[in-house]
Parts: sequence; C-alpha cells; structure tokens
Amino acid sequence: MQDSFTRRGIMATAGAFALAAPVRAADTEPVFDDSEPTRGVAIPSVQHVDEMAAAPLIKKKVNKLWNDTPTIKEPNALQFTATGTLLILDQVDPNKVFEVNPSDGKILRTVQTESIHGSGITIDGDGNWIITSTKALQGPPVTLKVDPKSGKTLQKWVTPGWGFYGPDRPPRPGMPAETASGGHDVKWAGNGRYWMAVPASGRIFMMDEASGKAVRSLVAPVNRTHGLAIDGNFLWSVAADFFQIHKLDAKTGKILAKIQLDKKNDPAIHGLEIKDGVLWYCDAGSGWVCNLT
Repeated sequence: MQDSFTRRGIMATAGAFALAAPVRAADTEPVFDDSEPTRGVAIPSVQHVDEMAAAPLIKKKVNKLWNDTPTIKEPNALQFTATGTLLILDQVDPNKVFEVNPSDGKILRTVQTESIHGSGITIDGDGNWIITSTKALQGPPVTLKVDPKSGKTLQKWVTPGWGFYGPDRPPRPGMPAETASGGHDVKWAGNGRYWMAVPASGRIFMMDEASGKAVRSLVAPVNRTHGLAIDGNFLWSVAADFFQIHKLDAKTGKILAKIQLDKKNDPAIHGLEIKDGVLWYCDAGSGWVCNLT
C-alpha cells in the first residue's frame, strides 16, 4: 500500500472543510444541547492536515479473512469477547449482533437488538453490551446498554453532539433529505468509562456509563471518524474519508502514525478492533472481515 495522500492532496480533499484554530484535549470542553442537532462542525483543521501529512506511515498488508454475507449483510462494528470469540454488529435494521468464530467466521449465535443503524459495539465491566446507533426511528440517536443474552435494552442515553456532520450542505436535487447522525464506534476503557466517536460533534468522547455524559473529549482528526480500538495509552481511529487508520495519543488526540489502505483494491474501513497487537476491521459495504499484518 502506498501513501498516496501528500499534503497538497489532503488540502485539496479538505478544501471544502472549514478551517479551525488548533485545539487540544486540554482546551475548554464544548457544551452540546441534546435537544437540538449539531450542525456545521467541519474538520480537519490545518493542524490535523499537517499532522496527517507528517505522521509516519506504518505499512500493513490487508488480509481478507472471510465474508458471511448474506447472513451478516452489513458488518459495521467489531468487538472481541473475553473468551476469544468475535461480536459483529450488523447495520441492517433492526440490528442483530452475531457472535462468530474469528478463525473462519462460523456463526455461533445471533441476538436481536433494538438498535437502529448501529455503528459501534463494546462490552462493559458487567458484561453488558454498549451499542451506538447512528440513526433513530424518532427523536435523536441514542446509545444503548443491552442485555447480551436477550438483546433487550437495559438503559439508553441521547448521544452527545448528535446531528449533521461536516460543513452545511444545501439539499441535493432528487435525493432524500439528510438525516441526523449519532455515534459511530465505542470501546470500553475500564473504570465505568468508554470511548465514543461522534462525527457530528467533531469529537471522540470519553463517556461515563452511569450517567451517559461525557467527561472529556478529543478533537477528532477528520470529518468521518468511524471505528475505534484501544491500544494501551493509544487509540486507533478510522479516518473513513481518507481511507486511513490513525494512531492517536489518547491524552491529546495528536496523530502519531497512520496506516494507508488502497481505495481501489482493499475493502473499505468501518468497524475496528485489536487483538494481540493485530488490527481487525470490517466493511459494511462488501461484508468482508479483514486483519492487518
């Protein structure tokens, strides 16, 4: 895979984005009105464009492991369990969670949830699932705590910063009206907290599960953050709009390194997970589950 994104190329891609002043996690946290959609947050900033260009390239090979379509039609999030099996959240509504054998994709069980257009799944300290919904049948998108046996919703919270991500765009002739977006991926961080990417807010939040409120956040590197994976003191974050995966400093959000995928030949990147130092990802468009070596 080649690093085809020069600084000039990134600036051209980001040309439609609004430029923001450099900010870091230590800056004042934004306040979002959960009753109203967020609008007009446009990134990357000049700072993040420079960081992407300067970040060392980690060369990886994409291994297409298996594809469970049409049973798992739109795999949009991944989470390994304590026993080594793999949870896959299917984006087809209402969403099902499939527990599979990661070596061959064999489906071990299926759980129906109440999530709509789900995009992230993780396991909390009590073994419950935390699932993010990017859409909602009515009202704002929500984050769910789910019983892993029955799929029933135990608790739910409005996702902070939900809304319309990217620069404000006029309606497109002949296209349906744009709908608000919620959280993308989630990953359990321990001590009652989890990370959650919310593109409309331009942030990756550290969430408190008990209250459903953000305790701090990082400025997202790009407009369309997607999958997340925790790697010690670092976060891996999918930059779907650049076909990259970024290694971030979990304290500051700085881009420390990048993996560049081949847009023509590799499956697209949606859900992300890490096990034994190896990154895994899934593509909701083609159905492939892959890893990177």
